[in-house]
Amino acid sequence: MLRKLSLTALAAALVASGAAFAQEDHGEEGESHSAAGDHSAYIENYSFSFEGPFGSYDEDQLLRGLQVYTEVCSACHGLRYVPIRTLSDEGGPNMPEDQVRAYIEQNGLEVWDPALRDYRPATPNDNFPMSSLANAPDLSLMAKARVGGADYIASLLTHYTGEEMEQAGSIYYENETYGGYLAMQPPLSDGYVEFQDGSPNDLHHAAQDVAAFLMWAAEPHMMARKAMGFTAVLMLGLLSVLLYLTNKRIWAPIKARVKDQTPAE
Repeated sequence: MLRKLSLTALAAALVASGAAFAQEDHGEEGESHSAAGDHSAYIENYSFSFEGPFGSYDEDQLLRGLQVYTEVCSACHGLRYVPIRTLSDEGGPNMPEDQVRAYIEQNGLEVWDPALRDYRPATPNDNFPMSSLANAPDLSLMAKARVGGADYIASLLTHYTGEEMEQAGSIYYENETYGGYLAMQPPLSDGYVEFQDGSPNDLHHAAQDVAAFLMWAAEPHMMARKAMGFTAVLMLGLLSVLLYLTNKRIWAPIKARVKDQTPAE
């Protein structure tokens, strides 16, 4: 019985460790892969700090991504499922509470209040505003909704071909990552956003920063889950060793008696 328990615990440890360490193998930055069934034709592999079992969000990168979202993306897209107060969470942007309130005031964030039947100034306890355009998808869970996650978002922003198509009086823009034409024109370009910390603001860096921010928006508790998984692997490993040693100690006298009783050939 103990032997079976020991083997079961060991198998569970191996499975848990495999799940914890089997993160997406993004390979070297610049490689590409296909994402069949998600419109995607080209997804570039970027190097993000949160990749791998021991990765974590880069606080400075999240703040830059928030700046890109605020100055560019928020004109059309919302984050309706992300509480504004989470900007001060550890493991995330980690903004002081007074800076969160200043962010709300400086950007004039407003939310719809059903009780007032009107818009009112947002508070840290409110969620980010909804998308301002009917055809602009909400970005709260976009990093989880697309194959490739943050790589998909960064690639989408950087792989417009420059080709345009007019249809029904509207202009559409060809995008390699989407694998077709988009109604959204290229939102970013080199130097479009001036980062407060003086970081590189070329197209690829800006796209990577906002992709990391949207990954955090969709997975704010990723670091806690990684820590929990690592702890579970250690505990299961320790349990399997203890069960193995217990099994050896219990069966050792019995095996010795059986050996002594076995007649010599």
